[in-house]
Amino acid sequence: MSSEEGKLFVGGLNFNTDEQALEDHFSSFGPISEVVIVKDRETQRSRGFGFVAFTNPEHASDAMRAMNGESLDGRQIRVDHAGKSAQGTREGGHGHNYSRGGGDQGYGSGRYDSRPGGS
Repeated sequence: MSSEEGKLFVGGLNFNTDEQALEDHFSSFGPISEVVIVKDRETQRSRGFGFVAFTNPEHASDAMRAMNGESLDGRQIRVDHAGKSAQGTREGGHGHNYSRGGGDQGYGSGRYDSRPGGS
């Protein structure tokens, strides 16, 4: 779990930013164990976000505070702890089972009413 504590999500990346540029931009905050830019499976183009994992979670926190909202390759980036949203769903996950949400079928009935009216 300690490796997740030092992992940052970096969003809003320029599609031309590569792992080396991302590492260079964050390396001044401390040793980095991993840099990943998420790519489209079919085209292998950047999807505009990635992750930077620091060996020390304190370095990750420093980097997050300093880099959030900064510019990288002409784009303003968003930096946050990678596990932040996942921890929130873990704690309250029992009461939020979204897969059972069959109720939203009823909300869409208005769409179907307007379709036959076109003939």
